[in-house]
Amino acid sequence: MQLQLNPEWQSILAEEIQKPYFNELEELVNLEYLNHSCYPPKELIFAAFDNCSFKNTKVIIIGQDPYHGKGEANGLCFSVNDGVKIPPSLRNIYRELVDDLGSIFIPNSGNLASWSNQGVLLLNAGLTVREDLPNSHKQLPWNLFTDAVIQKLSDEKEGLVFLLWGSFAHKKGCKINREKHLVLECGHPSPLSANQGKWFGNKHFSKTNAYLESKGLESIQWLDL
Repeated sequence: MQLQLNPEWQSILAEEIQKPYFNELEELVNLEYLNHSCYPPKELIFAAFDNCSFKNTKVIIIGQDPYHGKGEANGLCFSVNDGVKIPPSLRNIYRELVDDLGSIFIPNSGNLASWSNQGVLLLNAGLTVREDLPNSHKQLPWNLFTDAVIQKLSDEKEGLVFLLWGSFAHKKGCKINREKHLVLECGHPSPLSANQGKWFGNKHFSKTNAYLESKGLESIQWLDL
């Protein structure tokens, strides 16, 4: 299997995917999927890019790696397939979302594809994982690739919103140009961090929309799930 980005992103990242490490990455991913149960399914590894074009990207949310349980990961960070129980981190995201936007209805689907389709790039730092082993593909050079994606967005676009949740995402976004983009940081929505007061009350969803509207851009319908 060849790791195949869609044509637009392939063009944008042409220089990157021609580097030697990307060929190595392809080989390592193929070996992992051949010898272990890995997620997401191969055809969804680049779902974040398939659902959200470079041209339409307005918001970037950075996660760490896909969910590692069977049937959960769908290639979008923090997102799970329809019918899958909503994970604790996503449940806390929803709690903050409804508090921030003044809704009384908490979404009952964990599939964030509608965000992605509106221009929210739901990007994990690593795009694959072994079953039941979180961060198990940390040694694969995914970080080189996703760092390049973030750098390309920062360099070639203006007025983006980067949502960096937790220390891992803060480090991942350290080179973003903060003079031409809005970078919002807070603790991770995982129960441990959220219960220590580092997540709730961040109001990132309303702040994002206010910024987009100030740039003459359409806001994100966060509750349209």
